[in-house]
Amino acid sequence: MPLPIYVLNGPNLNLLGEREPHIYGYETLADVERRCGRTAAALGLEVRCRQTNHEGKLIEWVHEARKAGDGIVINPAGYSFTSVGLLDALKAFEKPKIEVHLANIHKREPYYHNSRISQTATAVIAGLGPFGYECALQAISRLLPD
Repeated sequence: MPLPIYVLNGPNLNLLGEREPHIYGYETLADVERRCGRTAAALGLEVRCRQTNHEGKLIEWVHEARKAGDGIVINPAGYSFTSVGLLDALKAFEKPKIEVHLANIHKREPYYHNSRISQTATAVIAGLGPFGYECALQAISRLLPD
């Protein structure tokens, strides 16, 4: 059995379903986590879903995943565009890592077009809403060694 896949969510995703639903939709983070659990179970994977509004905590979870996980699905939210520390932590994670954005960041204001995290991501999924997490887990399951 593979090690768990870490599903990490950055700042303000605890407000999913309430904050700017015209952009991010009405599903809550708990809904997203349930989707991830169902998808992971169908793929024979285990997930560890976590959310924080603190950059250092997100970095610590990436460090933890280096030893305890087989992949990372990450929605760094606002840290996508600002955090060199998170980028460096993810560079040290040598297994599959998929960056997920609920909205298509390339259709938004120019500030959102350049994710630092994309520099190290195995793949990027943007604009599929919560379904993007499911796609990311499916991709990771295909990238894991047999």
